[in-house]
Amino acid sequence: MSNVTLQIGGRSYLVACAAGEEDRVQELGQMIEDKVRELSPSGHNETRLLLFAALLLADELHEARRKGGSPAPTPDQADALEALATRLESFAAALEG
Repeated sequence: MSNVTLQIGGRSYLVACAAGEEDRVQELGQMIEDKVRELSPSGHNETRLLLFAALLLADELHEARRKGGSPAPTPDQADALEALATRLESFAAALEG
């Protein structure tokens, strides 16, 4: 496990992540910080700023998926799909035999 410190809304947050994922967590944190900065002049408190930033990012993700831009599977998802495909093939072979 690794720790990453994110700077969001003028505050520091220590976040644990898997080894090797530090850059990705920093990138995601920067996306949140960018959204918080867009909203900052609104006068909302920190909790509401983070909520609105999360909602805006979720909306962007939803729109991208709706338009067919769904992200590629993660390595864990790919492994799970591979295992499922192997099991389905063995079931099909058993049914044929």
